[in-house]
Amino acid sequence: MTISTQNIGKQFGREWIFRNFTFDFLPNQSYAIIGNNGSGKSTLLKALAGVMPITQGEICYLSDGKKISAENWFKYLAIASPYLELIEEFSLQETIDFYINFKKIYVTRNELIEKLGFQKNKHKAIKFFSSGMKQKLKLGLAMYSEAKILFLDEPTSNLDEKNTAWYLENIKEVIKDKITFICSNQPNEYYFCNEVINLTLFK
Repeated sequence: MTISTQNIGKQFGREWIFRNFTFDFLPNQSYAIIGNNGSGKSTLLKALAGVMPITQGEICYLSDGKKISAENWFKYLAIASPYLELIEEFSLQETIDFYINFKKIYVTRNELIEKLGFQKNKHKAIKFFSSGMKQKLKLGLAMYSEAKILFLDEPTSNLDEKNTAWYLENIKEVIKDKITFICSNQPNEYYFCNEVINLTLFK
């Protein structure tokens, strides 16, 4: 699995958020996307994930040398970010069951709940979770999915020190066989990545 970008750029109105971005993202590698506020980190992540159209250039998704259509790209990826919403009325168990209808995970539901440390919250509605618990759940669903591409935007947002340590311990386990993208300005979130890309340079 590889992702190749050729001179891609994104423009809002008259302003280019980033442009002329060319890069080959390789299998089993992890990439940190860094840059000043407003440099387009989240925008690039959304573009690579196929949820935001680009203004110029081309993004090519390849599996075993064969091109994957943009319509089917979602099958290969998982994403976690503070701005993604969970269904508030669902319980924890219902949320996981709903998720795995669309994206398989390589642990059982109970194993994931145990990894999250949420055993006492199985039947609690998501609307009663704290912001940190919601973020941790989104991370767990994405990180333990069978998807070969993992997108994480500000992964420790809303996490306390204990749960930040949980993220750092578990992320190293799951990224070994994925292409991983971490958008962040906090080195402790991405220090283990194979390559750091400063998006500020692509203006």
